[in-house]
Amino acid sequence: QVQVLESGGGLVQSGGSLRLSCATSGRTFSSYRRAWFRRAPGKDREFVAAIAWTDWAAGGTSYADSVMGRFTISRDNGKSTVYLQMNSLKVEDTAVYYCAASGGQLASREFQYEEWGEGTQVTVSS
Repeated sequence: QVQVLESGGGLVQSGGSLRLSCATSGRTFSSYRRAWFRRAPGKDREFVAAIAWTDWAAGGTSYADSVMGRFTISRDNGKSTVYLQMNSLKVEDTAVYYCAASGGQLASREFQYEEWGEGTQVTVSS
């Protein structure tokens, strides 16, 4: 079991930048995956970005089409924190952003993740 805590949300102007952090603690694996999902009011939660790695190598990243080229997911080498750098933010990026964690390979579906944070609010104003 892994505990997940997001931080870094806030209010930003359209075109601005924001960096979210996802800190994890608890049980670790020999392979790791983390993802960011988001949920706008009245809408379903949707995939944003994912990252995976093992103790011996990087495993790759994946992005939703809506954020590709603007958002970057990354991690520290200690594998305890994952970041989401968000650039060129748009009003439609406004949502609660959730970090999800599990062991295994790169994945982009909610059911493929076992542990979830409670979310951090990102609001983009025009």
